[in-house]
Amino acid sequence: MHPTEHFYQADAYRTEASALILAAEPLDGGGGRIAMTGTVFYPEGGGQPSDRGTLTLPDGTVLQVTDVHEKDGVIWHTVPALSPAARPGTPVDQRIDWEWRFDKMQQHTGEHILSGTLHRLFGAENVGFHIGSEAVRMDTSVPISPEGLRQAETEANRFVWRDLPVQISYPSREELAHMTYRSKKEIEGQVRIVTIPGADACACCGTHTASTGQVGLIKILSAEHYKGGMRLSVVCGGRALAEVQAMQDRQSAIVAELSAKPVETANAVRRVHAELTALKFAQYGLCGQLFDALAGVVSPHEDAIRTVPGLDPDGLHRLAVRLTEATDGLCAALTPTDKGCGYCLARREGDVRPLTKALNAACGGRGGGKPGICQGSCSAAPEAVEAFLREAAHS
Repeated sequence: MHPTEHFYQADAYRTEASALILAAEPLDGGGGRIAMTGTVFYPEGGGQPSDRGTLTLPDGTVLQVTDVHEKDGVIWHTVPALSPAARPGTPVDQRIDWEWRFDKMQQHTGEHILSGTLHRLFGAENVGFHIGSEAVRMDTSVPISPEGLRQAETEANRFVWRDLPVQISYPSREELAHMTYRSKKEIEGQVRIVTIPGADACACCGTHTASTGQVGLIKILSAEHYKGGMRLSVVCGGRALAEVQAMQDRQSAIVAELSAKPVETANAVRRVHAELTALKFAQYGLCGQLFDALAGVVSPHEDAIRTVPGLDPDGLHRLAVRLTEATDGLCAALTPTDKGCGYCLARREGDVRPLTKALNAACGGRGGGKPGICQGSCSAAPEAVEAFLREAAHS
């Protein structure tokens, strides 16, 4: 089949085109795929998702394009259902989802600027890149300090502010041999070079903004060590604006909760954390006194089942262990939860795992542990759990 003409490479801002159908084939599981003489739809590749949009046939039938892939030079457009009117030789009007495309152009161009900056400053190679639905994932070949990432982010945005042209060129093999550019792999055939003066030069087949100013903003959201380098989460353009607005909303909510000025939120959080730590320490001591009191009224051979509201898993464990110091019978610490009951079963001598398994089956629970102590939760109320345990202990 004749290779598809790439309209999107000639003009990334072109949103519509007309072409002739070369082939229309059904797909296993439903739907179909269509190949045309040329297309404005970018096929998935190079870390950039495919375009989406519509194909309109002469009879008015509109086909939604949900995925686009290239194979052996032919670009295939996936549609949910084929129309009988989609026959070879039929003219088709194409229209891409421009908001979707422009978002990918902003992310991809921003990635070029940041990758080039990281390479220039730290010798970092981009060894992985993908434009996700929420952020761009970038993997670097070397670790970079937080201070280094802040420096690179600032410098990358300076290239955005300068509104430099994003240049596309198709050098000959001889010209290419004398050029310095980034590339993750060997490329056969004509190489397409994307150059941002002073910032980056990279072999790339994706779509990009016409100038760096249209990227708007480059923001690194997170960074973690990954396979000897770094994995970065990055947003650009409209995504960066949305993230800053979300950060502002979160900041406003924190300011309101803490009754603090925005510049004082860090100190306010530290103060609240210190107060919470002190309260937890005091609670730990009070719980210890309560557990001693509960254990103090237990007979040596009694089944001790006690319900105490507000206990966390550690508190349940402490209470159950304390009860075993007072009796050789079954010991159970229970606490009500919003989904039912938390429990901890223990016995000084013996194995509580069979009882725990029976409790989970009878009361919609899950949990386990060692022979002498098991812990978990169930959907039944504490009263129902206590009734089951007392009956099971005497059966």
